[in-house]
Parts: sequence; structure tokens; C-alpha cells
Amino acid sequence: MAVTIKDVAKQAGVSPATVSRVIADNPRISSKTKVKVREVMEGLGYFPNFQARNLVGKKSQTLGVIMENSATLAFQNPFFPEVLRGISTRAHGSQYGLYLSTGATQEEIYREVVEMVQGRRVDGIVLLYSKIGDPVMQYLAESGLPYSVVGRPFTDPCSVSYVDNDNINNAKETVEYLVGLGHRNIAFVGGAADFVVSLDRLEGYKQALAQHGIPFDEAYTVNQELMGGGEREAIRQLMALEIPPTAIVTHDDMVAYEVIGYLEDLEIGVPEDVSIIGFNNHAISRHLKPPLSTVDISIYDLGLHAAELVLEKITDESTPPKQVVVASRLIERGSCRRL
Repeated sequence: MAVTIKDVAKQAGVSPATVSRVIADNPRISSKTKVKVREVMEGLGYFPNFQARNLVGKKSQTLGVIMENSATLAFQNPFFPEVLRGISTRAHGSQYGLYLSTGATQEEIYREVVEMVQGRRVDGIVLLYSKIGDPVMQYLAESGLPYSVVGRPFTDPCSVSYVDNDNINNAKETVEYLVGLGHRNIAFVGGAADFVVSLDRLEGYKQALAQHGIPFDEAYTVNQELMGGGEREAIRQLMALEIPPTAIVTHDDMVAYEVIGYLEDLEIGVPEDVSIIGFNNHAISRHLKPPLSTVDISIYDLGLHAAELVLEKITDESTPPKQVVVASRLIERGSCRRL
């Protein structure tokens, strides 16, 4: 439950009116009392909404949008501008604005979300990622504020409104496509292991190998934790295996770009020596040399549906949680070849 002025007043041993005067920085309140009340506010995680005093009973007409890391880093990935385009289109239709998170660390993002909720700065929140044990999602679930998630929640997904692709099946299809081209030594370069999308795509990769009678080999999998900042060396070791992969499934197009760059440094050609396939179908992927084979996950639609889900909840709090699966399609381009 959200912390209220009454909670602060009770712990500070003053009246709610005194707390309000401290918030307003009333000169008649002693410095000692101000310090005491502000320390309690900090300890309880209470963030006053200064606008609310003049907007009692009204909506902020704003949706909070929470990214997985700082805005500077997020906007380097074409996924985020495109998903935001979908969110903003639907929000604009309901005369809602967007409030983007700006925190650079998980702690800063968490604090920012608490401020959004307790300060009533937003009417609802769209979370643009799903992680295992994420304190932000846990807080939102307990806060009572309407929210939706882009990505399948790891725990009790049916209790949360979310939109996602069928990431397990999508990954299976990429492997099956490569197998159809004659590849059997297929590597997987994944994302961070605590993101649900990473786990789902790895699971789909494993399932596809099993269905085609290809043994799973841990040496053929690489993720961000294993690389530990040594991406170039991790790819070098992968290609230096006694039987190197002839094809690589990458977590997304951004990872594929990096892998292709490392392979060029090793004088390994794409697709002459190794085939590469990604996810997300960023606009630039078709312009690479060679053009990147990828899975179009309909990023714009993910954002559009995420905004729709949270706006439905804002309009009617009794709306039950909904789960939306957005269609995807594999796009064949020049980065993959038949053996």
C-alpha cells in the first residue's frame, strides 16, 4: 500500500497538518520538526505530490514508461524508440502524455518508480522489460497502480497484464530454418540470463536441437554473464572450437551486428564461413552487407498493446489481467546460406 501523510505523521509524532506544513516549508514550523518529519518521510519512502494539492480528484493524464536501464543506453537500441512509438500512438489517442524513466541504475530506477507512484505523477505504468526477481515489478504489483509489462513475467504471469511474442517458438523456428539449410553445428549467443526473453529464446533453441536429434553442447552457448565484457574474446573462443559452429542464432539484431564485427576481425566471412540470424528486424538490418536474416517481432504493436492494457485498467480498475501475444515472422536475407 502507498504511504500516506497520516503514516508519516504517526511515526513522526505530529499531526497530518504539521506534515503538510513541512512539505510546504512553512516558516512557522521549527527547523527541528522539519528535520524530524523529513527523516521519517525518507525512511518510509514517502514522496509528496506537490501538484496534487491543486489537482485533488483529477488524473495526471500521464503514463510512466520504465526502461531496463538509463535512457542514454536504451536509445542506442532501436527497439526502444519503436516500442515507444507504439505506446505514444495509443496514449495520444486517449490524450495521455508519457513520463520516461531516467535512472541509470536499478536502484535509481526503483526509486523513480516509487516517486511516480507515491507522488501520483502518473496514472499507470508500462514496464518495458521482464526480469527474474525484479523489485520494480514486485513494487508495482503491491502498489495498486495500473501497470502493464512488455514481456512475460517470470512468476505468476496470469496475474499480470502483459504483451509478448511467443519467444520459445520463435527461437525454435530460427533453428529449424538453419537446420533446413543443412546446419547442425548451431551456436546461440544470448542476452542477460535474468531477462525472461533470454531464457525463453534459449529454451526454444534447446527444444529445436532436441527435436532434430542434435545434442545440446554448452560450449556452443554464450551469454552476457559468460562474456563478462569480453565479447570479442568469447566469439574468438567459440570459433576456435575443434568443430566451430557453421551458424549462430543471436539474441537480437544488435548482438548480431557486434558478432559480425568480431567475425570480420577474425577474417571469418558471413555467410561464407558462418550464417547469422537475429531478432527484432531493426530498420538498419536490411542495409547491412550482407543484409541480416532476422525475426520481425512487431515492436510497434508490442508498445501499442502495452499502452492499451494499462489504459483499460486505468479506465476500469475491475478489468481482469490480460495477456496478448503479438505475431512474429522470420525474414530470410543474405546473412544465412545453405551448406
